[in-house]
Amino acid sequence: MVMDYSEFPVIDFDPDREAVISPPKKEIPGGFPQRAVICFFKEVIEKVARERGAKMLASIFSEGGEHPIYEIAFKGERLAFFFPGVGAPLAAGLLDEVIALGANAFIGCGGCGVLDKSIAVGHLLVPTAAVRAEGTSYHYLPPSREVLADVEALRAIETALRAQGVAYQLTKTWTTDAFYRETPAKVRKYRAEGCLAVEMEAAAFMAVAQFRGARFGMLLYGGDLVQVEGWDYRDWHNRAEIREHLFWLAAEACLNLKINPTGETYA
Repeated sequence: MVMDYSEFPVIDFDPDREAVISPPKKEIPGGFPQRAVICFFKEVIEKVARERGAKMLASIFSEGGEHPIYEIAFKGERLAFFFPGVGAPLAAGLLDEVIALGANAFIGCGGCGVLDKSIAVGHLLVPTAAVRAEGTSYHYLPPSREVLADVEALRAIETALRAQGVAYQLTKTWTTDAFYRETPAKVRKYRAEGCLAVEMEAAAFMAVAQFRGARFGMLLYGGDLVQVEGWDYRDWHNRAEIREHLFWLAAEACLNLKINPTGETYA
């Protein structure tokens, strides 16, 4: 039997740029920085904000609470940073709202599961593409198996890492909505496709950025081990020094990132 994939709502893409609800446009006194770090480490955000005397530019609210957006001066440039929540729908929605505020160039930093036990906790991975095993990206881009990373963002990240002498590995990543459904068969499949990482937001971030004409790249550090033989937590959350270092590497990469002059403007 031939499957009619048009029956599946998740791939029923509508390219219409006018939606019933759009990210709100807010006037920020003094304007909004064009560059921003998306950081999944809430404790690092709070520390940087406290120690650097960050200015709170705006706050985005969800049912999970408040998501403050901060600004610091970094090497003479304005730099925003914020915690996007966890999971593709919320994280992508917040990215869309920050683009509407005026940011155009983003570097994300977070942790990930690894599909190869040779990747140590803390080893840096840079996604070159994301397998779209979540749902959010399909509302921003036509159906495809993968979404490719922004070439300029990759260049900016690699330049920053090389300048700091930091070892890293380029890889595909497997973006999923359901961490309790990372089955052995899926681990085998995506590992065979070249994925060394598994996480929950990269494909959605890449899709939102492409749809809105923004730049986006991502830095991940190896965390828990997701393998056919079983799961190993590896105490990956308790790596404070690695997590803070990753934030500043993302900030360096963000400064290297050229602003996309064709980025979307909101009415």
